[in-house]
Amino acid sequence: MVMKILVIEDDKDISELIEFNLKAENYQVQVCHNGREGLHQAQKSRPELLVLDLMLPDLGGLEICKTLKRDTNTRNIPILMLTAKGDEIDRIVGFELGADDYMTKPFSPRELALRVKAILKRTQATGAEAPPKVIEFGKLHMDLEKFEVKVEQKEIKLTALEFKLLKFLYERRGRVATRDQLLDRVWGYHKDLNTRTVDTHIKRLREKLGDGGSYIETLRGLGYRFIDTIPIHE
Repeated sequence: MVMKILVIEDDKDISELIEFNLKAENYQVQVCHNGREGLHQAQKSRPELLVLDLMLPDLGGLEICKTLKRDTNTRNIPILMLTAKGDEIDRIVGFELGADDYMTKPFSPRELALRVKAILKRTQATGAEAPPKVIEFGKLHMDLEKFEVKVEQKEIKLTALEFKLLKFLYERRGRVATRDQLLDRVWGYHKDLNTRTVDTHIKRLREKLGDGGSYIETLRGLGYRFIDTIPIHE
């Protein structure tokens, strides 16, 4: 099956570069140069992936992302954001709205093609497989039914909240989880909680996991990410 990719980018030189490189990877590519047209095409054709520039003249990329993620018909379309260098707040908001990855301009067309491939591989696997009962990742073993965690066969005692936090991060492996996302999905928002709560629990979780704690990365200014591939030395 040929994968459909929709590119929403108002700069024609950039959009042509993206289109050329994605077509070279045998993707079916459609390009829209303004936000409203792009949103309409995303809702109409429901592509396998959306490459979305956040700085659009008529309808911003964040608004497009929010609209698609609120609609049950389009919420599962993975989104790769394109941002201007230094627009950190937009990236954070984009991840909170449900975007899957981002690249800053200028970017390598080859890297973009690799990011697209990785996102599609991840989302296809998620849609095709039944949720696992046991997770094996490098030194980490998680039994989701027994609520059991081991690192190198040594049992690790986690609280229910720590277990839920680890599971959520693993299920989003390779993708950033912002602190606000974690508060929402793991804790459930509470007026007495703030983002420092997340940092404290991540630190404690890493300490308990020992060598397995290195699987959880900190992305400064964004949040946390469970690594996507097992380190070669393991």
